[in-house]
Amino acid sequence: MDQIVSRDIAALFAERESERFAMHSHHLNEQMVRVLRTLGYDVGFCRGSGQYLYDRDGHRYLDLLSGFGVFAIGRNHPVLRTALRSILDAELPNLVQLDVSTLAGILAERLLAHVPCLDKVFFANSGAESVEAAIKFCRAATGRPGLIFCDHAFHGLSHGALSLNGDAIFRDGFEPLLPGCVKIPFNDLEALERALAKRDAAAFIVEPIQGKGVNMPADGYLKAAAELCRKHGTLFVADEIQTGLGRTGRFLAIEHWGVEPDMVLLSKSLSGGHVPSGAVLTRKAIFDRLFNRMDRAVVHGSTFAKNDLAMAAGIATLDVLEQERLVERTARVGEALIGRLQSLIPQYELLAEVRGKGLMIGVEFGKPSSFKLKASWTAVETANKGLFCQLITIPLFKDHRILTQVAGHGSHTIKLLPALTISDDDCDWIVNAFDRTIADAHRVPGAVWSLGKTLIDHAVRARAAR
Repeated sequence: MDQIVSRDIAALFAERESERFAMHSHHLNEQMVRVLRTLGYDVGFCRGSGQYLYDRDGHRYLDLLSGFGVFAIGRNHPVLRTALRSILDAELPNLVQLDVSTLAGILAERLLAHVPCLDKVFFANSGAESVEAAIKFCRAATGRPGLIFCDHAFHGLSHGALSLNGDAIFRDGFEPLLPGCVKIPFNDLEALERALAKRDAAAFIVEPIQGKGVNMPADGYLKAAAELCRKHGTLFVADEIQTGLGRTGRFLAIEHWGVEPDMVLLSKSLSGGHVPSGAVLTRKAIFDRLFNRMDRAVVHGSTFAKNDLAMAAGIATLDVLEQERLVERTARVGEALIGRLQSLIPQYELLAEVRGKGLMIGVEFGKPSSFKLKASWTAVETANKGLFCQLITIPLFKDHRILTQVAGHGSHTIKLLPALTISDDDCDWIVNAFDRTIADAHRVPGAVWSLGKTLIDHAVRARAAR
């Protein structure tokens, strides 16, 4: 019977796949459908395997977005699928609630072995929910209401997490948000110390590498920030939701700079891409201030957080990272890929910088100096700031079958977050595709700039409609 149901669901997907845009326009987010149609992304992805996606015609694409980083071990990894099947077949006593989870204990033990400065784990359903939990832990532990975050930060879209987001595009229309949240520039220790000196901040919550823009910390910034936090009685919280679990070539990104945090937030790749999961790793003294009496044992929780499928997905993900030595491999492959992309910079005036750690890479474009290119760039950017990057991502997709994303609203950076399993041949694919696409962008007039005119027309019509 189970196999029949599985085949029926797969058949239902195949039967209705061609209607996906119509169903979403009618029942879900019509604006997202309009964006995808404008960009020409209606290819109908039907299958995913490892670092690759396959469309309805069987064409293979290299996925450098990996579901916003959740597929670090690749889509449909056999170890993960085996683990999830074993849970379903075992008929375990899942979510008893008036009991504790064996698998949650195992996953917590495994995670803390990688972060020996921390002692306790709280599980959640997502990155945003992990941030929400961190806010409560920090306020309970310090007795302070304030929270410090960085400009251009992204910590999630639920109410508390949104209060710590640095870009107005996400905040507009949802204020007032949490009071007592102070925004400071990233990489600015003087601004951090001024904010800390008020001694009302429960936590400084920071991404070691900012996801929106792939903004890198100065070499001494994070370590000095942690020291300043301890000096002023504020907790240092490393949001490793995107950077953690090997993404940057270390288990945690903060390891690159020798930082011991008070709290680490994980999610995304912890799920293996199948079952949402998040985790807050923290010190026992902090944990015990929230859960400080028997009658407060359930003062914070999350109904589905420790479900057996999520815990099994986390355990299986750690198994794959360790057995395939993906963290070490990511450091090697990422360093080589960044170097090869950087070697393109002297050839192209539109290419400004390539930066990152491991397989979290930002490819940044900038205003050219030659007359024709400068005029074309100005026309595109005046119509819509950050639009130029779409002139790169769209041909990367259409001509080279590489899926990428601009690193933030109004950004001039394309972010690469591939599966940690990408091969040397995949790296050749990436470099060659960027090389050819950027070369095409230097031809004025040319197909890239004709695409730019089309996108400008769409932007003008959209503004007129508003």
